[in-house]
Amino acid sequence: MTKLPYDADDRRAVKPVICYPVDSLPQPDMALYTSARKTLTKIDEVIAAPRMAATFHVPAGHFFRITSVEGSQVGDLNLWNANDLTERFYSGKTRALHGTHITTGQSMWSSFPGLRPMATVTHDTLAWYGIDEFGGSVHDVIGTRCDPYTHNLLNGGQYHHCCHSNLTRAVATHLDIPVIIAEPHVHDVLNVFMCTGFTRDTGQYFMKASPVRPGDFIEFFAEIDLLGALSACPGGDCSSEHSSDTAACYPLMIEVFAPAADALKAWQSPARNGYDGTHGV
Repeated sequence: MTKLPYDADDRRAVKPVICYPVDSLPQPDMALYTSARKTLTKIDEVIAAPRMAATFHVPAGHFFRITSVEGSQVGDLNLWNANDLTERFYSGKTRALHGTHITTGQSMWSSFPGLRPMATVTHDTLAWYGIDEFGGSVHDVIGTRCDPYTHNLLNGGQYHHCCHSNLTRAVATHLDIPVIIAEPHVHDVLNVFMCTGFTRDTGQYFMKASPVRPGDFIEFFAEIDLLGALSACPGGDCSSEHSSDTAACYPLMIEVFAPAADALKAWQSPARNGYDGTHGV
């Protein structure tokens, strides 16, 4: 242990400052999205089977919904620009802008150099959960995804149904490419329905049984053309472990909806970030 400085209490008492004040952040037109929601027509449905992943497409200006259909189940979501897979969901920047968990009115932001909203949450039936006494909340942008490398590091063995592997297989199948080429496209996720936080004493990432129940859903508006992949996590509701062949696991349903043709006249897809990319050179 290092020696306690004489002014330790004063140093700890310094008030925190928000790193990225978001007062100037472009705000989604939630009134417009709410109005458009009243005109939706379902155009596609995909099921992510237990311990598996599925891919789906959402055109810009459409909505997609992830629903619990049989039992309490969490999912790991990846998003890409459907026309340029190098632009993909950036969980770290989303976390820096919105916090550790996202809900209605907040967006999933894309990677550099795009850095723009990819999808905006338009409805969340678990918004009531808030932040519990342990510091836990739902839909996190903290965790990276369960993966076979960490599983091997901590437990040994070769487990192939971690969300990382599920997403890799799904992307490889969708793009008709080998898994070794597909794997680098897989990235840090939005943990849909997962209830997580950081312990107060050690600051460790924790999970607890998800509050999701059949019929609960989170819904998004696609700000750009999207390719999505969703893994039904092998941990089920993640009440005890997140890489398991014994946890009760259930499918997740992805639905895509088209609004009426005139419902979004005032909307435009967000442009890529305005930084010129010269980096002072």
